[in-house]
Order: sequence, then C-alpha cells, then structure tokens
Amino acid sequence: MTKTIGIIGAGQLGQMLGFAGRQLGLELVFLDPADSPPAAAAGKVLRFPFDSREGLQELAAMSDLITYEFENVPVAALDHIAADTPVYPPAQALLHAQDRLAEKQLFSSIGIPVPEYRTIDSVADLERAAIEVGLPVVLKTRRLGYDGKGQQVVREGSEIERAVTSLGCNDLIAEQLVPFDREVSIIGTRSVRGEICIYPLAENEHRNGILDVSRAPADVAGLEIVAQGYLTDLLHRLDYVGTLALELFVIDDRLLANEFAPRVHNSGHWTIEGAATSQFENHLRAILDMPLGETHMCGEAGMINLIGSMPPILPKSEGSSIHLHDYGKTPRPGRKLGHVTVIAESVRARDAALSKIAENLIR
Repeated sequence: MTKTIGIIGAGQLGQMLGFAGRQLGLELVFLDPADSPPAAAAGKVLRFPFDSREGLQELAAMSDLITYEFENVPVAALDHIAADTPVYPPAQALLHAQDRLAEKQLFSSIGIPVPEYRTIDSVADLERAAIEVGLPVVLKTRRLGYDGKGQQVVREGSEIERAVTSLGCNDLIAEQLVPFDREVSIIGTRSVRGEICIYPLAENEHRNGILDVSRAPADVAGLEIVAQGYLTDLLHRLDYVGTLALELFVIDDRLLANEFAPRVHNSGHWTIEGAATSQFENHLRAILDMPLGETHMCGEAGMINLIGSMPPILPKSEGSSIHLHDYGKTPRPGRKLGHVTVIAESVRARDAALSKIAENLIR
C-alpha cells in the first residue's frame, strides 16, 4: 500500500522532498497558503495557513506521516495533530531551533562550543554586553530570523540604542562577532530506529546574509571528525528523526556552533547529484524507518544559489557536469529562484565551473 507523506510548507525544499518521494513510490500532500508554490509540481497542495486547525486536520487525515520543510512551524499546531498522526522531526527540535537562546543553551549542555553571548531586553543590557563580551557583536532577534533577517552588527557604542530599537527592544541576543576563517555545515540523518548517516562537511560562502556557494567536501583536515561528533551528540540529545544541518564557524583548529536547522538544508542541495543518496531521500527514509542510503560522494561537488534572477545561459565546463534546478518562482530581488550543482572530477574543475556560472549571474 502506498504511503502518503504530509509536508507543512510547499516551497523549494518541499518540492525537492516531493521529487525524492516520488522516486520512492510515495504520495505527497502539502500545506501552504501560497497561490502557486514550487511543491505544487510534486503533489497536491492544501491552501491553508500553516497554523490553520482545519488545514492541519485535513492534512493529517490524508497522511500516514507528517514532516515540515521550515523551522517556523507553530509548535502548538504540531502538538494538536501529533496525537493521531506521527510528526517528524520532533517538536522538541523545533522548540530549540525557534529560540536562539534555547539553541545556545542546548549546544552548551552537550559540550558543543559557541561564541560568547548575552540575552538583551534593553539598551542597558546591550551596553553591559558591549563591555563584557566586547564589540563588535551581532544583535539578533531570538525568534523568526533567517537568511540574515532579524539581525544587525553593532561595531561602535554609538550604534547600540539604534540597533536595539530597530529590532524591537526585547527578546534579543547579542553574540560575539567571531573572526572566523570559514563557515561550514554538516548534515546528517537519524531514523526512527536510531540509525545515523552523515554527509561530508561542506564549506559555505554567504552574500548579503544568504547562502551563495557551497563546496563539498570541505578542506578542513581533522575537523570533520569533530563536527561529526557534535552532530551525532545533537541527534541523540533531541531523539531526532529526519535530516538535520549544523552550521559551524572554523577558527584556526577549532569549531564553534552557529545554529542548527531541523530540516533538509540549502547547503546540502549538492547531495541530489553529488551523493549516493540525497539528503531529501534520506529524510523520507528516516521518518518511514527505512534503511538509510549511502552518503559517499560521486565526485567533487559545488552548489551556487540563483538569487533574484535566472542565468541566461549555463556554460559548459570540461571535466564537470552541471545541473540546473529551477524552482518555478516569479523573480524578485533577494528571492531564491533555483540552484546549480556542479559535479567534477577534481577540485580545480569544480571551482572553474562555479566561477564560469557566477560570471553569468546578475548580482
């Protein structure tokens, strides 16, 4: 009998989950209020708000299991349906990911180092943090920030009052702005029965707070094992089911955790063509408690996000294959419209192909 997976959210991550689900012989149904979301290409979309009791009940009635493609799903809404329909990843993971303070406390409780931070509820709090932590700091809202939104760098004391006021004056967190060498992410999947698989570490570059390019495997000798340990500890602590991404800063020979995402992740898009089993397929395998797929690489991988506009052409590059993913969105500034994956025989060929693609992008 064919299983039906309900997915809250029908954006590009939902679309890629849907395509992976079709390859596994699954039926997909999505909940999303948008008129023409990307995942409509992969299954039926119930057009309700994400916290609609009616919509969630209809989704649950049609589904054997429910998952989600973004971390700002209302936890109370999930609790309402979880009694009758299994929901993965667990709500505990969402609770920590939705609050930067709870997230930092979780990391510290399991021995994952983080930049120094302070909670901020007033201008006086940030003035105190500027003395104790030192400037510059990154002031962030504790909730609902993503892709560089809800945060501001404070470099001088004269910027403190304006920064606090602009972000809402309370429920903020100030984090030490660390002089990192590079940013990396590690993605892993844990199944219902506790089986774990982990993908190679990826190095990430951001532009205007949004992921621009990922390259895998990252060249960080000795640190991949450390990152795998942190990720494994996190998966166990949360009794996690599904795919999870942990973002880290590399500083000399150590790692500091930035944040985690309880879902499939942009920095793992390269796994569709670049790994034996994609992060999307393994997420579905995990929540269905199927054996997880192999995560070894199929070459040197790179991924470049297409933000604001699609490239007029995709150049050919010797020694590499190039794969375009068009999410079917209407172009607008700052919007993720698609991505391109490069799989190459060597690091040099991969990076040459990524450079050629970047030259054809309007930024």
